[in-house]
Amino acid sequence: MAQLDKPLAIDQKMGNHMKKIRIVVFCCILVVVFAVGMGTGIFVQRQYLTVSKASVSEFQLVEKAWNIVSKNYVDQTATKPQTLAYATIDGMVNSLGDTGNSVFLTPEEVKQQNETQLQGIGLYVSETNGVVFIVAPVDGSPAQKAGLQPGDIILDVNGQPVTSMEEAASNIMGPAGTSVTLTIQSPAGTTSDITIVRATIEINSVTWEMLPGTSIADLRLDNFYQGTSTELDTALSAIKTQGATAIILDLRNNPGGLVNEAIGVASRFLNSGYVLEEKDASGKITKNAVLTNVTKTDLPLVVLVNQRTISAAEIVAGALQSQGRAKLIGNTTFGSGTIVNYFSLSDGSEIQLSVMEWLTPSGKGIWHVGLTPDVTVSLASEVDPLTPDTEKNLTMEQIEASGDQQLLTALILTAHNLL
Repeated sequence: MAQLDKPLAIDQKMGNHMKKIRIVVFCCILVVVFAVGMGTGIFVQRQYLTVSKASVSEFQLVEKAWNIVSKNYVDQTATKPQTLAYATIDGMVNSLGDTGNSVFLTPEEVKQQNETQLQGIGLYVSETNGVVFIVAPVDGSPAQKAGLQPGDIILDVNGQPVTSMEEAASNIMGPAGTSVTLTIQSPAGTTSDITIVRATIEINSVTWEMLPGTSIADLRLDNFYQGTSTELDTALSAIKTQGATAIILDLRNNPGGLVNEAIGVASRFLNSGYVLEEKDASGKITKNAVLTNVTKTDLPLVVLVNQRTISAAEIVAGALQSQGRAKLIGNTTFGSGTIVNYFSLSDGSEIQLSVMEWLTPSGKGIWHVGLTPDVTVSLASEVDPLTPDTEKNLTMEQIEASGDQQLLTALILTAHNLL
């Protein structure tokens, strides 16, 4: 399957982020995305490499630099072969300029990524140049309940400065019921200490709520993990039973996930055509058709997006907009437009490398540029987007007073059949 993440048999991930975005499930959940660091060079024996004639001199250059550093640097404890090797691979991948999509993971980071027991505070995070920032909190998580916001920078964890994803993971993760204190810097520059009790994180991809006094369902997708499209079937059935006449599909702060789930989700709302196109390094285009053997809904639809709508979420939004199935409301999306393959190395480390660019069904690329909404609506910095979880037991007056103008705009359009 693809980890837009895995087309079919190959482990593939996709994303691009604000300085990244692939989302990875870190055991603390930290569901994280690794942005790549800087590196030096390493020489790997040429006889084992397929090197073009034009590249031989460059490999010789790397070999010479390796020998100079390893033999002459004053602190010999810092010149361990593995340290130099990892830094070189990291730097090589980083030099591609595909920050956050193409990354190098050490064996420990691979292990953390594959960890299935999620105990921590529940964050999607990323790293850029040693700065660890929040992409989004997991819906219903301790992090969300504590008020952590997208764009917040994590400065310290339990008084220890954080300069990498690995530090953040090892310090934030811990047994459910224990506490962790984060020093957070908001986008406005204010700093505060927030103590949060860890928990076992339950990630529900799909939640929904009928908006009070209406027949409009607010349907939120928090991610695109395995089984998301099946969860969506259950939700759509319940929404139909409740007599909904329209759906607001909320993809805000959705970091993406599996490409096959993106295809499955989009196919629930589309009857025919294509969900996305994939373009490889040679320029060859492969089209991914809408699935026909899934349950469909023809209810009127509008989609909420923002700058944290990433990866698989952009595939769905792009397909629905491209086919004229739904208008997009909110802000320009992140612009994560590649599919990444995982290449395992001999010691358990891993290179995750962008091997294909994805395009909308109309052939439009969104890599680095994102999807432009049909109706641009921004939220004030102090306003948190409403979710089905936070809407429970709210009155329409309270929803109107929330300041979530993106949701309110979608509500007005659907209520007045202006789609």
